[in-house]
Amino acid sequence: MATSASSSLSKAVKQQFMDLPQGDQVQAMYIWIDGTGEGLRCKTRTLDSEPKTIDDLPEWNFDGSSTYQSEGSNSDMYLIPVAMFRDPFRKDPNKLILCEVLKYNRKPAETNLRLTCNKVMDMVENQHPWFGMEQEYTILGVDGHPYGWPSNGFPGPQGPYYCGVGADKAYGRDIVEAHYRACLYAGVQICGTNAEVMPAQWEFQVGPCEGINMGDHLWAARFILHRVCEDFGVVASFDPKPISGNWNGAGCHTNFSTKEMREDDGLKFIEESIERLGRRHHYHIRAYDPKGAGQCQASDRPPRNLQHPRVLGRRGQPRGQHPHPANRGAGQEGLLRRPPPLCQL
Repeated sequence: MATSASSSLSKAVKQQFMDLPQGDQVQAMYIWIDGTGEGLRCKTRTLDSEPKTIDDLPEWNFDGSSTYQSEGSNSDMYLIPVAMFRDPFRKDPNKLILCEVLKYNRKPAETNLRLTCNKVMDMVENQHPWFGMEQEYTILGVDGHPYGWPSNGFPGPQGPYYCGVGADKAYGRDIVEAHYRACLYAGVQICGTNAEVMPAQWEFQVGPCEGINMGDHLWAARFILHRVCEDFGVVASFDPKPISGNWNGAGCHTNFSTKEMREDDGLKFIEESIERLGRRHHYHIRAYDPKGAGQCQASDRPPRNLQHPRVLGRRGQPRGQHPHPANRGAGQEGLLRRPPPLCQL
């Protein structure tokens, strides 16, 4: 009871300060991917006026030795703004700024894959590549226990949870709704959400976005999710297999199409692309799954013929399927469970 009262007081005090006028100055939160290639970092600076475009934003720097991105002897790293969103936590005119990372010598950091991806996207600009990403995640307590699960046991078996309704089926809907609204406010192209097969597991969808915008919007949506969970005192995990045993894993499925594929005779272009991808299938698998994990639990997905990516007709975009890259179980083959490189900065 004391903890609950303290929490309520803390929220009331926070809201009191959030309602204070801030004058003409703006808080800009700079966001970047750290040296793990998965973790997000952020810090805030004051701007004298509201930026209207990326060109209005100054570069910044940080200590890369504390983010697994440099040695302590030469640790300066540069933050280069690449995408700007409204800040749903501090509200207008404050901003969220997604950044690329450069090393002290102005060369891209090892985890800055956005720079090369953007060059590729510029090369195929006339094809108008569309991406749609379906990001699954699991809500955990700070102790790593799935949110809403019994403290000393397991919930009922899978079956009623996917797109479920009710307190005994949907664990954490208030968190999901807060994330959805925050993304809409920010200007992230979020297009849907649903409860997933394992209890406390959810999915949100971003897209369709063209070219490099896909990675920018997906990473912004991930950051906002982490930040919303922070306020709820929980953790969002993108681990592909957070709970061992007969529980579904979590992934990030990619839907992709070009302008030709979306036209009336698009099926022939889809089949031609599949054929070309099939010739380099094992090369692509090594890039996604260098350690050869490539397995997943039978509960995740039925086995697939992996000689060619498989086309599934959903919202008119083909879905490429690949082995699970980070499984801790054995048995069947399933879908790609980590974001493709284009989504990294």
